[in-house]
Amino acid sequence: MSDIKAVERPLSPHLSIYKPTLTMLMSIAHRITGFGLYFGTLLLAWWLLAAASGPNAYAGIGSFMSSFIGRIVLFGYTWALMHHMLGGIRHLIWDTGHGFGEHEREWLAIATIVGSISLTIVIWIVGYLFVGGAR
Repeated sequence: MSDIKAVERPLSPHLSIYKPTLTMLMSIAHRITGFGLYFGTLLLAWWLLAAASGPNAYAGIGSFMSSFIGRIVLFGYTWALMHHMLGGIRHLIWDTGHGFGEHEREWLAIATIVGSISLTIVIWIVGYLFVGGAR
């Protein structure tokens, strides 16, 4: 009976054994931006409640959103929204069975990064030019 050896079980893979790839980092970023959008939705709800509550409440959130920190939060929310949207489109492309080649995956990941940054900048430029920008 003492001749029975304990069978070594394989260890579960962990992040530390994988070489980080761009698509892996984009997956993590997609999850983080999705989480961040929950907080952005709270800001949107705060804005809507303030608008419904009257001019004093609306002025309070307006002063916060027009502050330096408020604009950074709004810029980050805009980028998270664009990044998450483009990541969702990337996943939709994969759901159709396309884009799984090595170069296609890398191209889609780069397009998501460049597209989210570009769209965020364009949205903010349009906002400043046509809506009035900083006051």
